[in-house]
Amino acid sequence: MKGKYDVLVIGGGPAGALAGKTAAEKGLSALIVEKRPAIGAPVRCAEGIGKEALHEFIDPDPRWISADMTGATIVAPDGFVMKLGSEMAGSKVGYVLDRKIFDRELVWKATEAGADVAVKSRAAAPILENGYVRGAQIEYCGKTTEVKADVVIAADGVESKFSRWCGIDTTVPVREIMSSVQYVMTDIDIDEHSTVFYLGNDVAPEGYLWVFPKGKRCANVGIGISGKKSGSGHRAKDYLDRFVNKTFPDGKTIEYIPGGVSVCRPLDCTVADGLLIAGDAARVVDPLTGGGIYNAMYTGRLAAEVAAACIERGDVSKKALMQYDKAWRESKMGKAIERNYLIKEYLIKLPDTKLNDIIHSVSTINMKEFTTMNLIKEIIKANPKLVLELGALAASLR
Repeated sequence: MKGKYDVLVIGGGPAGALAGKTAAEKGLSALIVEKRPAIGAPVRCAEGIGKEALHEFIDPDPRWISADMTGATIVAPDGFVMKLGSEMAGSKVGYVLDRKIFDRELVWKATEAGADVAVKSRAAAPILENGYVRGAQIEYCGKTTEVKADVVIAADGVESKFSRWCGIDTTVPVREIMSSVQYVMTDIDIDEHSTVFYLGNDVAPEGYLWVFPKGKRCANVGIGISGKKSGSGHRAKDYLDRFVNKTFPDGKTIEYIPGGVSVCRPLDCTVADGLLIAGDAARVVDPLTGGGIYNAMYTGRLAAEVAAACIERGDVSKKALMQYDKAWRESKMGKAIERNYLIKEYLIKLPDTKLNDIIHSVSTINMKEFTTMNLIKEIIKANPKLVLELGALAASLR
């Protein structure tokens, strides 16, 4: 760890790894600091990602592909099962990753590009000079070291303490934090090539429960519910335990992972003087699905690209760095986040009876390519009255 870098990246997840790799590829000196002692652990993620989304950044490797998904299943509140098989979803559904290996692979590629990495190194405070973020105080093994940088990229996850210390309001309303718990389970009967989503207020209020296969008779079994629905006797773990006891009574839990996911709109602004915010720290998780791996990699790479251009011009002011904020909001990803936020806000208000009707109505659809957006479009086609309920949003999806 040196005392000065062009780019300092806070966080070693997918956003931080892509930021460090991209910065190094642009010829910049870069340091990635990760507070945990090991990259990729603990895994607070269902680990799913679309195939085309993954291919945009890295070629799949059997070492970190746990399962190849060719279908998806949605279980309605009344128990009705809607299957989206390979004949309608093609081969483009997605992968379930092994994040412990995948995240390390991303960081290894960053180091191969020339970035430095420091684990068990916590950013304790920003270095501020004349209103600019100029680096951070890094704590390692009881010692504090100043690391200065022309640009800092905050990719420190949903907690995002660093951004808050820099004066950014990172508050997420309780109702827009998904309280989540996930078990890694073995010895359970599953379709190892299909993800399963369970909906309903009795199963997962204002959220959903998932089973994401990780190989033969093994899966991530998890749940996310609205923070405002959580309380004594009805926390996320309570709902998950009831489901597991009923559905997989003989299964074995080999890992327990609690956590939280923001399903709100992104931060009002993701830049400041000398600072860029990427990934979960920027609140760019898909608010409808809770998925964030692709969005993290996309914003991490983009942040480093903008940082490199601004450093070359000798201007890392908020005004100069705003091209990053503008670019991701105007991207396909940014527009999808806004659309999916509005869809999420509509869906969480629906009673189970209406959810049942909607799922029944599209049970025989045949999509050439399965995506969340295509599914929403088919739902609207099958339920014309939704056009009035969703207003301008529905019109934009048709």
